Amino acid sequence: MRADRLLSIVLLLQARGRLSGRDLALKLEVSERTVHRDMDALSAAGVPVFALRGSRGGWQLDEDWRTQVPGLDESELRALLMAQPRVIGDKRLAAAAERALGKLMAALPAPLREKAASIRQRLYVDTTAWRGSTEDLAMLPIVQDAVARDRKLAFHYRRPRSEGEDRTVDPLGLVAKGSAWYLVAFTPRGFRTYRVSRMTRARVLELPSTRPADFDLAAYWKSSTETFQESLRRFEATLHIEASVAKRMETWWIASPVKLGEPPGAAGWTTLRVQFGSEDEACFIVLALGPRVIVIEPSSLRDRVLASAEAVIKQARTFHRTNRGTQ
Repeated sequence: MRADRLLSIVLLLQARGRLSGRDLALKLEVSERTVHRDMDALSAAGVPVFALRGSRGGWQLDEDWRTQVPGLDESELRALLMAQPRVIGDKRLAAAAERALGKLMAALPAPLREKAASIRQRLYVDTTAWRGSTEDLAMLPIVQDAVARDRKLAFHYRRPRSEGEDRTVDPLGLVAKGSAWYLVAFTPRGFRTYRVSRMTRARVLELPSTRPADFDLAAYWKSSTETFQESLRRFEATLHIEASVAKRMETWWIASPVKLGEPPGAAGWTTLRVQFGSEDEACFIVLALGPRVIVIEPSSLRDRVLASAEAVIKQARTFHRTNRGTQ
């Protein structure tokens, strides 16, 4: 186990250039004291690793020293190929990643190369949604360039049902969620998240970006998504609903319903407490489910659904009465 950790330290430093003891401890899931002991062991083994003091200090390797990357085992190869370039979603990036994989495949021993070819023949990723829409990732390479080089990024950002506006931000990182890509950035108004497919006219500015100290992309994304999900849960309702529909509701985008039990004398039905984004949304879904759902509370939703249903019936009767003679 320790030998694997020592090799991981060498590869991390070789890839990153310099890392603090705290960063290494977090990545390796050990204490900083363990990292210091590992550094002593590497130094004793002849690996030229040393520490720099100060706020920008950390551990690093001698710039002229390199080690050969060990060969992949089959599980590592499988994991790499399962994240094949088709997932990226942009043709230019996919082509570059395909070339990189081609070089890797050429360097593999013959048995692993044959295994890799077999794995790729058995995997295909379709990034097209069922309704035919896809994410427009034309700006993604430009955004990636700004993130990688720590340069300010200017772009025009359009929101649904708005003309959009020009933005200039300090890029902090990219997040892939499903087939969508998001840019996390620092702005004069604080941290913001931008959907790459809504960007146009993006360009990298030759100005260094500002990166807040100790910014953690994964922690920020987790916190911001939790906040977003909570913001969608503004209206709560209790419903009697057919059990088959209740089971399907668990897969919908609305907050997971809480099962309260089965209503007495109603076999095949269940009672749920469901959180909706608004009363409008709750009314729309209840009306769509028709006779397969009964609103228990709040009374405001029950009254609204009843009034809407009566209005639909009245409108339909009026329409058919008016048009009876024309059919």
